[in-house]
Amino acid sequence: MLFWWQAPAWSKIPRAQKRREEALRRMAALAERLRQQEPELDPKPILELPLEKLVQKLLADELSLESVLCSYLEEAMKVHQEVNCLTDFLDECEEQLQALKKLKKSERGLLYGVPISLKDVYDCMGHDSTCGLAQFLEKPAAKDGVIVKVLKAQGAIPFVKTNISQTLLSFDCSNPIYGQTLNPQNLKKTSGGSSGGEGALLAKGGSILGMGTDTGGSIRIPASFCGACGIRVTGYRLSNSGVASAVKGRKAVVTVAGPLAWDVESLALCLRALLSEHMHRLDPTVPFLPFREEVYSSNRPLRIGYYESDGFTQPSPSMARAVKLTSRLLRDAGHQVIPFSVPRTEYAFFHLYIGSLLADGGASLLEKLKGDIVDPSMKNTVTSLRLPNSLKRFLAWIWKYFEPRASQSLERLCGVGTPKKLWEQHTAVEEYQQEFIAKWRSLDLDVLLSPALDPAFYVGYPAKVQASSFYLGLYNLLNFPAGVVPVTTVTPQDEKELAFYRGYYRDHVDKSFQEGLSLTLDKPLCGSLMSSCSDLKAMGASDLGGERKPACAKATTLKSTGSIG
Repeated sequence: MLFWWQAPAWSKIPRAQKRREEALRRMAALAERLRQQEPELDPKPILELPLEKLVQKLLADELSLESVLCSYLEEAMKVHQEVNCLTDFLDECEEQLQALKKLKKSERGLLYGVPISLKDVYDCMGHDSTCGLAQFLEKPAAKDGVIVKVLKAQGAIPFVKTNISQTLLSFDCSNPIYGQTLNPQNLKKTSGGSSGGEGALLAKGGSILGMGTDTGGSIRIPASFCGACGIRVTGYRLSNSGVASAVKGRKAVVTVAGPLAWDVESLALCLRALLSEHMHRLDPTVPFLPFREEVYSSNRPLRIGYYESDGFTQPSPSMARAVKLTSRLLRDAGHQVIPFSVPRTEYAFFHLYIGSLLADGGASLLEKLKGDIVDPSMKNTVTSLRLPNSLKRFLAWIWKYFEPRASQSLERLCGVGTPKKLWEQHTAVEEYQQEFIAKWRSLDLDVLLSPALDPAFYVGYPAKVQASSFYLGLYNLLNFPAGVVPVTTVTPQDEKELAFYRGYYRDHVDKSFQEGLSLTLDKPLCGSLMSSCSDLKAMGASDLGGERKPACAKATTLKSTGSIG
């Protein structure tokens, strides 16, 4: 019976793994052909260039397209060997390079010649978009997705696809097809998810710009864990056409696209390229709202709200310290910094976020997992979803006395039940959004500074501490733009203080949170201290020094109700 149930996975997965091996061999062959054209090529100076300078040199023909692509092909393969971050090679990048060479200078786009990596879910003609699911294998995309088309029109060269968590609903990065992606700063820790392949590849220099998606922190958590910058824009700001998802149809918690990069300037350049009339023509459901250059370049002092804790998950010492440090530096730079508190976090997480994410009781998710192997990162969730609702409610009643958060989770996993209750759920989300906005406006804020989730957890721990990801997921519920930017590194004092971490509930989640972050004395620290920052202007103010950060740097985050991107 077990063999029959998992038959599609057992047959499809080995073929997918073989296809990846063959794709990586073709990738190595292309790198070798390009290397033969420029045998004296030194990739180091190219790989050290920030995105804006790289584009300038490509547009001025100071660097050849071949030398840049060769450099990133070689580096991406090295990174993959260490952390297992690639799922596919996009062979068509060679043909695209040749097409770009024929363009007149006046026809070259904002990302001319830039090699770009794509999360597995972005449709590229002739390639699978798997979401880490066997059911999605051997169904190659018939055409490029809208975002991929716009990137190519702007001169970018998509060259690889990167690993994800199974179903995209875990902030680890593992699936039964392509395995576990590791954190390049500490191979015992996760790169984060679900865009973890992007985070790891960028952090180690195997890509200069990548595209992810974000339902509950899936761009921002890998950026935080790996020490990069990342942003999720407001929902429906970028096209979702040609972006795969394990579960479609959700309205209250919006999945959005967004870039990851080394610095804020690179994010801004990517959004300038994407927020175009071309995207609106390809997908008329996306409003034509160009990048607001006057906001990004403004020197007007900001009113910045901040909080060190959401009152639901006690922040790690490094998380709280990152916010304190950033708020002080922003104040010193002339901005006003005002305390803020998140309203009703526990209610927002269980009743609104989880209640909306799994409003159907997980039926759509379980359908996608039929015949598949369930990844360890999803096993607890899937096991709970498969329980009869009567048993979920009985266990929830028992656990409410000693594991109240587990009890509330089980209640929410039952789903809403009826269309009427689904509409009531949507109404409750809208009311919470208005409550949050009213509090924001009462303080006349421009942006909000908050902790991100960091440092990185050991592999296997994200499944035990899903509630902690609500530091990021809150802004998906609110549908606010939000991003992360590195600001500092974890200190020995942070490590000492973490030993005394107890959490607010002192339950198994709090215990796992402390265990999952704990550092071993003989290993380098890999955490990225981040906060989320949606307003790119404010992110730039928080990006200390504005230079490329080491992958173990931490970050701080700002959110905004209005986005320049």
